[in-house]
Amino acid sequence: MLCAILQPFDPEAGLSPAPPDASQSTTPQLQAWWIGVRPKTLTLAVVPVVVGSAMAWHDGGAFSALPFAVTLVCALSIQAGTNLFNDVYDAARGTDAADRVGPTRITAAGLASPRQVKRGAWLAFGLAFIGGLYLVAVGGWPILLIGLASLTAGWAYSGGPRPLSHTAWGEVFVVVFFGLVAVGGSYYLQRGTLTSAALGVGLAMGLHAAAVLLVNNLRDHASDRRAGRRTLVHVTRPARAYWLYGLLLLGPFPLLALVLHPQGIGAAWLALPVCLWLAWRCTRLPPSRQMNSQLALTAFAQVLLGALLSITLLTGVTA
Repeated sequence: MLCAILQPFDPEAGLSPAPPDASQSTTPQLQAWWIGVRPKTLTLAVVPVVVGSAMAWHDGGAFSALPFAVTLVCALSIQAGTNLFNDVYDAARGTDAADRVGPTRITAAGLASPRQVKRGAWLAFGLAFIGGLYLVAVGGWPILLIGLASLTAGWAYSGGPRPLSHTAWGEVFVVVFFGLVAVGGSYYLQRGTLTSAALGVGLAMGLHAAAVLLVNNLRDHASDRRAGRRTLVHVTRPARAYWLYGLLLLGPFPLLALVLHPQGIGAAWLALPVCLWLAWRCTRLPPSRQMNSQLALTAFAQVLLGALLSITLLTGVTA
């Protein structure tokens, strides 16, 4: 069964919009939940934790495995819960309509009821809260504030009377929580302190995460406009959003060179050609289903940059 759940899945193909038949095996239902947490972008929660911990090691902090593992679980749980809340609330507002060109959303497709999806989201947040209690014991009140802010923001991204996902502040939210907070918090848990360089690296990771969201909003520009969403793409207009995407992809390199010095980036420079190619490729794509692959590739670019940077920080090998 595990192999069936984790087998490669094409999100563009989606699943049948009909509700799962109770007489079927549990595998399709489990696969629906796997789609619901959006596995192709869960790396956005993993990369900043790894990079922040690697930088703490580089700066002289002794690596603590248990806080690292719990931080990773909490970050993944918060993102999974945020994605599920987004799934159910967007379906309720009619954002995920029949003309949606993005991957399948399990509430709108009838693969799970709104009550089930909300329950799943709260379960994910509950797991993060339990893990957060241990992290608070390790890091003290700053981690408590970070944890409560992350949980609140994860819900407010799609919930409430004015969700962040329906405004031009979505990318800012991503930079803050998937960059500054995630890298800075991971660094603090390993070293017990925080540096401006760690925050600079966090900002760099957050820019790539924001690029993922921008591609998502570019793809959904037409349907978002009909649903009344005013995302950053609507404020800047799509033509300028393409340029902004390029800036978000390429911005981390001069930023990292500034905070770590050019030679301190080391192997991370190898990710630059990939980002240049993605920035060019995006300009060739209309806001359509074709951007699903661009979104996945953008998430991969952050994984590549984070992995190469972490290797450099852990080994001390510089350019």
